[in-house]
Amino acid sequence: MVEVRFLGSGNAFCPDGRMHSLVLLDGKILIDTPPTILLQLGQAGLSPADINTILFTHWHGDHIFGFPFFILERKYISDREGHNTLEVHLHEGGDKKLMELSEIAFPGSLTDVLENRVRFHHSKNGQVTGASDWVFERFKVNHEPATDPHGYQLHHTSGLTIIHCGDSGPCEEIEQRVGDAEIVIIEVGVPDGVPTDFHFKPSSLTELANNNPSTIFLATHLYTTKDESISDLPDNVIQVQDGDIFNCETGGIITKSN
Repeated sequence: MVEVRFLGSGNAFCPDGRMHSLVLLDGKILIDTPPTILLQLGQAGLSPADINTILFTHWHGDHIFGFPFFILERKYISDREGHNTLEVHLHEGGDKKLMELSEIAFPGSLTDVLENRVRFHHSKNGQVTGASDWVFERFKVNHEPATDPHGYQLHHTSGLTIIHCGDSGPCEEIEQRVGDAEIVIIEVGVPDGVPTDFHFKPSSLTELANNNPSTIFLATHLYTTKDESISDLPDNVIQVQDGDIFNCETGGIITKSN
């Protein structure tokens, strides 16, 4: 069984009651590092030292600006002795971006940790380092091109397939892949009527979900507040809340708790 935990479910603007979208798989794999990451981990009773692996999707601030704080905390608080190596999967050149960001945030403080306690992996597919029960494939999606946007198709040894779409609007890569996945984590960052193709909207998610009725879509990166919901979405779409936990296995979601 696989645990999918939402430490945040909001878009870049953090609508009331939602922190930045953040997913944790099996208590050890984080997807992205938003600015609110330390607060989110703390509220969940988790330590940065508990995290084995980070998968990065793209270079927008609401997905990466927490990285220097995450590394700083591990260095000075939760992994002071340097026992834990952090495995980071990201696109080619991404390690340079994260090192530059860390140097801007805390000049001279994190170089040793980044060089000696973090391992960067650029492969587009293979085993998730630090989580031997997962393999992945990284694929391009439709978002602001300057951010090098990607999603991840993740396959567990149990047979479960999960797709994390990153931030993306409708695109052929997602449309071709979702039918092979039991669970798709997908962003709904803007309402219908907003003139952008770089985000899914209620109408485009509805079309995708209706075309793939056996797939469960977990909608995150939401523009709504925690007390609001998007109406008339298909039954196989779940609008998540901060703190939601889904226990999943082949065939779909088994239990949900928060």
